[in-house]
Amino acid sequence: MQANRANPTTPRTTPKLSLRERQRAAVRAEITLAAMELFLAHGFDETTADQIAERAGVSRSSFFRHFPTKEDVVLASFATAGERVRDALRARPADESAWEALAHAAAVLLDSFVDDPKRSLRASAMLTHTPSLRARHIEKQLLWQELLIPDVRARLGGDDVGPPDARARALVTAALGCSDAAIHEWVRAEGDADILGLYADALATVHTGTR
Repeated sequence: MQANRANPTTPRTTPKLSLRERQRAAVRAEITLAAMELFLAHGFDETTADQIAERAGVSRSSFFRHFPTKEDVVLASFATAGERVRDALRARPADESAWEALAHAAAVLLDSFVDDPKRSLRASAMLTHTPSLRARHIEKQLLWQELLIPDVRARLGGDDVGPPDARARALVTAALGCSDAAIHEWVRAEGDADILGLYADALATVHTGTR
């Protein structure tokens, strides 16, 4: 029904975090920063939880309260990626096609590659070449798909609370796949490539199938 249709440009409010939640987020950020510095300097497999805890100034038990595994530390930075893409999608003009809006929104996944290419290259190479990290990252991407599908379905003229729409799922999968393909090729080129150009080329390759 019309009442269930989502307006792609309608702003959504985010609840404010409590003091305890902000403190927890600050500790997680410190642990994540310490871990990534060690991972990038010494390698993921060579870095231990004890080393991360010591570097972050927390106890070993505190580390595991915040992150059950080392993989969770690396993927923490990806936890809000799907939300950022969704927010960017909702901010796109209402008269854009679902594919055009989604393609622009998914580009936020490449922001760090432009802003800090050296660090992003090392982090992405670690993610690509560590099987356990790669598998967990794929799990994260599947969650992003479910997060984005309702808004894409609404732009296609469907009911954003109804059953999954194969059209919306196909577009989301394609857009995220283009981003992933661009990152993969950029890492393979050891950063010696225009990642936004690679992304644009990937989008152009599948564009005819989205008309």
